[in-house]
Amino acid sequence: MNTLYRYVATLAFAFTAVVAGASAGATAGGDVSKVNGSIRVEDGQQAGDVSTVNGSISIGRGARAEDVDTVNGSVRIDAQASVLDAETVNGSITLGESAEVRGGISTVNGSLTLGRGARVTGGLENVNGKLTLDGAQVGGGIETVNGDVYVAAGSRIGGGIHVEENRSWFKIGNHPRKPRITIESGAVVEGPLVFEREVDLYVAPGVQLPAVQGVAPKRFVLE
Repeated sequence: MNTLYRYVATLAFAFTAVVAGASAGATAGGDVSKVNGSIRVEDGQQAGDVSTVNGSISIGRGARAEDVDTVNGSVRIDAQASVLDAETVNGSITLGESAEVRGGISTVNGSLTLGRGARVTGGLENVNGKLTLDGAQVGGGIETVNGDVYVAAGSRIGGGIHVEENRSWFKIGNHPRKPRITIESGAVVEGPLVFEREVDLYVAPGVQLPAVQGVAPKRFVLE
C-alpha cells in the first residue's frame, strides 16, 4: 500500500470535483457527485460513479453503483447491494449482509466492517482502524499499518494478511501499540501472514495458519 500515492490521488479527485462543479444528482444509472453533502442511492436503484468530498455515501439495499468515493465521510453499502470499488480517506466503510464489492475497499483513517455473507473480490486496505470480517469473504488479502484485524467464524481471506511497518513521524513514545490479529475457529486464511512489525496474534484451536513471514508475532490461544 502506498499511502502517499493514495493521499495525492484522493486530493486530485477532490480538486476535479470542485472544478467540474459537482452536480447534486443524476438520472437513473448516471454519475452522482457533490462537493459538500451526503449522497444516498435508494434501495433497488442503479447509479454510475458516486462521489463527494465532504459527506457520507450510502448505497441502499439491493442497489448497484460503480466507483464510490468520498474524502471526509463514511461509506455504507447495505444488504445485497453491489458496487465496483469503495474508498474514503477519513471515515469508515461498512458492508451489510450479502453486499458485494467487485473490486477493492480502502480507507486511511477508519474502520472496515464486512457483514455476514459480504464479498469483496479485491482487497481491504487501511492505515488506522479496525478491520472486521463477520462471516465475510475477501479475495485479495488485507493490508494495514496500525489496524486490529478480527476474522470471525465463517470468514475466508484469500491473499493473506499484511501488516506494514509503521513509518509515521508521529509515533507515540518508544513503544507503539501493537496491532491485534484475531482468527476465530471456522475461519480460513489463505496466503501468507506478512508482519513488518510486532503484532499480537490470537488464534483459535484447530485453525490452520499459512506461513508467517517477517517479524515473528507474539502468539496466544483464543479461548
